[in-house]
Amino acid sequence: MGSNQVISDLMSVEIPKAYEPTEVEEKWFSKWISAKAFHANPDSDKSDYGIVIPPPNVTGVLTLGHVLNNTIQDVLARRARAKGKEVLWLPGTDHAGIATQSKVEKHLRESEGKGRRDIGREAFLDRAWEWKEKHGGIIIKQLQKLGCSCDWDRERFTMDGGLSEAVLKVFVELYDKGLIYRGKRIVNWDPELMSAVSDLEVNNVEEDGFLWHIKYMLDDGDHLTIATTRPETLLGDTAVAVNPNDDRYKNLIGKDVEVPIVNRKVKIIADDYVDQDFVQGCVKITPSHDFNDYEIGERHNLELITVLNLDGTLEDSDFIPSNLRGLDRHEARKEILRELKSKDLLIKEEKYKIQIPKGDRSGVILEPMVTDQWFVSTESLAKKAIDAVKKGDTNYIPKNWEKTYFEWLNNIQDWCISRQIWWGHRIPAWYSDDNIYVGMSEEDVRKKYKLDENIKLSQDEDVLDTWFSSALWPFSTFGWPEETEDLRNFYPTTLMVTGFDIIFFWVARMMMLGIEFMKDVPFKDILIHGLVRDSEGRKMSKSLGNTIDPLELADTYGADSLRLSLIQKASPGQDVPFNEEWVDASKKFGNKLWNAAKYIEINSSEEIDFNIELSKIPENIWIVNKFNDVTKEFDRLMEEYKISDAYDVLYSFLWSELFDWYFEFTKNIFKENKESVETQA
Repeated sequence: MGSNQVISDLMSVEIPKAYEPTEVEEKWFSKWISAKAFHANPDSDKSDYGIVIPPPNVTGVLTLGHVLNNTIQDVLARRARAKGKEVLWLPGTDHAGIATQSKVEKHLRESEGKGRRDIGREAFLDRAWEWKEKHGGIIIKQLQKLGCSCDWDRERFTMDGGLSEAVLKVFVELYDKGLIYRGKRIVNWDPELMSAVSDLEVNNVEEDGFLWHIKYMLDDGDHLTIATTRPETLLGDTAVAVNPNDDRYKNLIGKDVEVPIVNRKVKIIADDYVDQDFVQGCVKITPSHDFNDYEIGERHNLELITVLNLDGTLEDSDFIPSNLRGLDRHEARKEILRELKSKDLLIKEEKYKIQIPKGDRSGVILEPMVTDQWFVSTESLAKKAIDAVKKGDTNYIPKNWEKTYFEWLNNIQDWCISRQIWWGHRIPAWYSDDNIYVGMSEEDVRKKYKLDENIKLSQDEDVLDTWFSSALWPFSTFGWPEETEDLRNFYPTTLMVTGFDIIFFWVARMMMLGIEFMKDVPFKDILIHGLVRDSEGRKMSKSLGNTIDPLELADTYGADSLRLSLIQKASPGQDVPFNEEWVDASKKFGNKLWNAAKYIEINSSEEIDFNIELSKIPENIWIVNKFNDVTKEFDRLMEEYKISDAYDVLYSFLWSELFDWYFEFTKNIFKENKESVETQA
């Protein structure tokens, strides 16, 4: 049964008296799926219109943010179909490395009392795939319940066979070009997960803390006052910095100062980074445990002294006093403060608001750590991505978000793409002694590097950052590296719809890798929407108690009512306020449409053949002209992606001019039987 037959069936159905949204929605969505009404035909002569869904985490459940994002895509996809385009709206999910591994590990501990290392890598991955098959399709089913018109036959997953091959190929080619390397750099480190994490997985939480003022003694018996919120890191200090323009310290630059507790002499250096007005304008420099200090350390070629083990305890090294070795970092802080007080080196302790970086999944305080990781060299990739937007190959809507995009790419750091977990794409690198070999497989590596079979190789234990595979999404989902019909027809895609909060982490990276491997941008337009907030403008969170389950709303009011309540507020780039009363109002509008359809069914006739241009009744001429005007305005606004404005125009026309005014006019026409044939037509 084709999509035209579905429409024909719908037109011929007698409309029930009461509007029951969930019954209607489930019935017709099922018919659409059976008819493959959303299936894209790459052989079609129609012009192509492609959208790839921002893949939700396979661990995820539907949020109002998902509803908003997918409703915008659905509206645009359905409109493109109505305009005669061949539409491919491609769905899928992301494997969500850390999030999924955390859930599987938790389940393993609760069900078997074991950790992943107790059962080994292969057994753990078997458990992860089992979990994915059992729970991973929840959010897809929820999107279908919303009525999303995706091509569900083309659903993809970032770790399915084809996408995994694409990920490995991209890694190998970037490595061979010198754009991927392994090196020792500072990263966000999660002591509980025992892995590097991306900036997106860091929650900076403001908390009440302390600023400790500490004496760093000079050779002449005087001292410099250093203020820090993390006194335990002084164990790794390798310099004290002052501003080169600070007259108070110009005579001290290049001289020695003693780091307390460890009694190690370090140099006083000059750097423009130092704020002369912060405390007394002197800053301790710990390159191994602070991002800003790391950059200063690189500029001044400072020694890197690592204080912490990867689990957050203090190292057992000659740099650490014996009484502190092995202590947890929080206990070490208390011990260091006690010792500073006992030696009269702690000047004062003051209350201070501090930003605490916490792991999004683990909830523990993260540590900047210098570790061996894999990185993408981003400078040349970023330049191409910047140029593409400047030339207009890709357009931001609203345009002001280009500034955010440019600012990040102009100041981009090399991208850490390795994670010390097991769930994900394992890095295709093999080691023998001190040599690194990169290829698609061990067999490929031996052939590529002409290695003897007797040489023992071991594969890298790390996996790739989830954002690495999702950066390939606009072309890997179409079958790349194979030259598929979908790839030829639908890349570059027409549109990307996404929130502003992942411009850095996803949009920019899709641009970089799409241009590098496809020699073209991944999408022509990027439509940015805001966050869904409560009616008071607050971000929705469990702590505030203002979160709402969208599926409960869909069950109560209908999915279309929920989606209409969001789309009417969805101005590009702006946050979307939400109130349940608006969903109720949308349901009432749906009921109004239902009753209007019944009125039309009763009073119209398909058998009448009438040329609308020959209308004589003023009321009919008025409504036809009004309809034409509204249609033009609606199209203009939709072309400009002013979707909420377009819906306001349509809503107003239907509720006011058509239902309230014109229907009342027709009642009089039918009552008087005044040329009712024209009106019935």
